Amino acid sequence: MASLNKVVLLGNITRDPELKRTPSGVAIARLRLAVNENVRDRQTGQTKEVACYVDVTVWERQAEACGQFLQKGSQIIVDGKLVYEEWKTPGGESRSRLSVRADRVQFLNGTRQRAGQGDAPQPAAPQPAGAQAAQQPVQAAPAVPPPPPAVNDDDENLPF
Repeated sequence: MASLNKVVLLGNITRDPELKRTPSGVAIARLRLAVNENVRDRQTGQTKEVACYVDVTVWERQAEACGQFLQKGSQIIVDGKLVYEEWKTPGGESRSRLSVRADRVQFLNGTRQRAGQGDAPQPAAPQPAGAQAAQQPVQAAPAVPPPPPAVNDDDENLPF
């Protein structure tokens, strides 16, 4: 029997990413994502916004980029898989949770490099136009697949 484990979420980060490393040096970023949904109250008929909070784990180079460029409030798309985790507390209680292991994180709104230990991004000092363009780091946009080719049902126009 076939199975599929795929999650795509669009939301805002609720706190700055927590970047750590494994003993072997692999980067891990932990994020909490708020995914909002508009729900209509059956009794009052009014629409209200309800948030679903999802824990996301990002690995390796993407984790480093998340730690460097994302901050609380950043909007992202996460493409990944559901992961079920189980553990026992020091008191012997069983715990479990579902989280998302990100395969790809796409940054949607303007990202800024986070300054040292501070939480708020530092505005850049004004510079002449030529110097400013030369000093800004080039950030590669996440790869977006090209749109599918247009379908042409007119076989008479084919060259073969």
